[in-house]
Amino acid sequence: MTETTITREETGPRTGRYVARIEGVEGEGEITFTRRGPGVISADHTGVPESMAGRGVAGALLARLLQDAREESFRIIPLCRYVRGQYARHPEWADLFTTAPGEDPAQP
Repeated sequence: MTETTITREETGPRTGRYVARIEGVEGEGEITFTRRGPGVISADHTGVPESMAGRGVAGALLARLLQDAREESFRIIPLCRYVRGQYARHPEWADLFTTAPGEDPAQP
């Protein structure tokens, strides 16, 4: 199986995205984010095209977001349903989020 490559791209002064690409597969998956203040970002949306379905792309994108949150000491507002759902299944990630597992965040 071909490896998934995850990169982080800055798309604006406060916005960016984590992008997944697989060599030989058309399309790219992404988690978009917004910097909400010092040490806080929101995970806004996760999208994976059909061409990448079933390859663990969304999970790989989230893993990279969590890794960066740990390494760069920021917390995540889980606006994205996918991120919020995975967090509800993994309460051990609580130190990386601004809400409790399963709790809906206030809309910024």
